[in-house]
Amino acid sequence: MMRFKKLLQSTPRNVNAINMFKGEANLLPIIPLHNPSQWTSNRFLDIYQDSKDEMNRGYFADMSEMKQHNGKITAANKIIIPAMAAVKFPTFEVNYSNGRTLKLPVTSSGNDTSASNSDIPKASLLCLSFRASSQPMVDSWSLPFLNTFGHSSDVQLYEVSFIDSWLLNRFLIKKLLLKIMRKAKPAETKDILQKQIVYSFGDHYYFRKELKILNLLTGYIFLVDKLGRIRWQGTGLATQDELLSLLSCTSLLLEES
Repeated sequence: MMRFKKLLQSTPRNVNAINMFKGEANLLPIIPLHNPSQWTSNRFLDIYQDSKDEMNRGYFADMSEMKQHNGKITAANKIIIPAMAAVKFPTFEVNYSNGRTLKLPVTSSGNDTSASNSDIPKASLLCLSFRASSQPMVDSWSLPFLNTFGHSSDVQLYEVSFIDSWLLNRFLIKKLLLKIMRKAKPAETKDILQKQIVYSFGDHYYFRKELKILNLLTGYIFLVDKLGRIRWQGTGLATQDELLSLLSCTSLLLEES
């Protein structure tokens, strides 16, 4: 798994095509300009500003921040976010290794029309990983979560790997990668709650913007309720106190009507 995720790593931090193949084989995003009429001026300025921000920040800024805070970009919530103050988690599409697609988070607000009411979880833990370096951080949250709520049918756990590389988003290569990951699928346990490993392909700029995600080297953890609202969040490696907070907040969501 880790070896494959390293293959998926790219550094989409430079839009200068001249540098595309310099140094390591970094795969850079290409903005489709074949039909400029589809672009509004605001969206173009957003993309331009994003390119400037990410070039100015760069990989080494992410690494420096990682060394300084050990991946703990922000402190985890100590208590559950009240429902009235909670914001919606942005909807996005993911792929299972068998090619099946799903929109996350699965909520009762109708994002996934194929899901019945009985399939809507009261709590979902979404573990987001943009680089292979964040996998141990994700594990530090997901494994204790599985051990605690493995018996519950009202909880779901997703580990999401984001693949931004233009080349790896090509149809045939994407299909090949999913086939490889299908062979590497971990064995299922006897627990009701199963860790679901999924992949999100494409440009995630607006998704990251909504969640205020800048550093791509750390892991991001979100606890979402049945209406798709963010009720708790954390980053980096889990501490004991943060784990207790996550587990406690999840138990509170399971008690909500």
